[in-house]
Amino acid sequence: MSRLDWFNEARYGMFIHWGAYSVGGRGEWIANRERIPRDEYIRLYVNKWKAEKYDPRAWAQLALDAGMKYVVLTTRHHDGFALWDSKVSDFTAAKMGPKRDLLLPFVEAFRAAGLRIGFYYSPSAWYHPDYPGAYYRDWPGKNDWRDDEARRRFIEYYRAQVRELLTGYGMVDILWWDGVAPDDLRLPEINDEARRLQPDILVNSRLGEPCDYYNCEQAIRPADDGKSWEACMTLNGSWGYHAGDDGWKSPAQVIEMLVMTAQGAGNLLLNIGPRADGTVPGRSAEILREVGSWLRRNGEFLPNSGRCPFSWTCSSFLTVKGNRVYVHFVQDPRGEFCLAEIHNKVLRAWILGNGRPVDFKQEKDRLFLLNLPDPLPEKPLTTIAIEVEGNPEPVVKQTTAFFVPG
Repeated sequence: MSRLDWFNEARYGMFIHWGAYSVGGRGEWIANRERIPRDEYIRLYVNKWKAEKYDPRAWAQLALDAGMKYVVLTTRHHDGFALWDSKVSDFTAAKMGPKRDLLLPFVEAFRAAGLRIGFYYSPSAWYHPDYPGAYYRDWPGKNDWRDDEARRRFIEYYRAQVRELLTGYGMVDILWWDGVAPDDLRLPEINDEARRLQPDILVNSRLGEPCDYYNCEQAIRPADDGKSWEACMTLNGSWGYHAGDDGWKSPAQVIEMLVMTAQGAGNLLLNIGPRADGTVPGRSAEILREVGSWLRRNGEFLPNSGRCPFSWTCSSFLTVKGNRVYVHFVQDPRGEFCLAEIHNKVLRAWILGNGRPVDFKQEKDRLFLLNLPDPLPEKPLTTIAIEVEGNPEPVVKQTTAFFVPG
């Protein structure tokens, strides 16, 4: 049994960006983008962060309602402010602002809900005295350290914090690296130590090789065949809470992202940005619950989805699992649909959401789905499952990205 089995079965997780920056309500990069001095950041954001309505059990229930299987929390973002009681720093939620460890109740709540847990950690720490600086417009480079002694101290500091995360909170399923700049913070021995402390932990690709899975951000780009991967995406246009960002993705768009990642045998890590008090914006929760409701009827295609061998169609996305092909209609075919992709003999077809059989005929390379309900019954997407003889194979394999819609 592989350590990645649960990850490839899950296919859908929750990303949570939450920190002192949430007080500002302008996203998680305000310290850098607005060139905020450390004392001002502490006065206006850290000290005003009380997390007074923080209830991680409600977050866990939302993840369950959404159909998610794991969660990744920003334990420390690029500002360097830690959500736990770090012994190597005073810049923590236990000593400032909320004046308590915010990580322990999170771990307890999500474990009790049966969800896998990931810790996001950024080695970058803008306000640390040994870090190259807080206001770079490009990431700092290797030559931006004050001296090698500063670099050495900083590395020991961030390694000590990672050690705290991996020894103080029980089993951790994912160590999710981000912000690894300058590049000489990428030390393979840090991942080696993480695996010694947590033998079953999965490590993402951003600290470098060897890793367990690869990430793409704000885009869906599958890793090479045979490699596990994850697309991390925002629900609106922001990671941390942004009071002015109403550009929410619709439930249909979220489902399409799920289908597209499943198509490439990958996972979708979908972000929410709670308010500073710990509550989740209402529209964010509504969208996730609508998607979860759809998945309870149509989610058979998702766990352990395989890499889809088929080219694109004019009305749908295709995914595969075992000997089944799933046709996810993003446009209604109005009664009949021709799928000229499947080389296998088709055994049966049905509407996934209600189990209703679908009439079909197979003529050489073409499969016709007949007498479809008009309009299709499931909103926002209707999925038709097709069972075939053997593993699904294409009539003609697409080998380049030249022929794509658009």
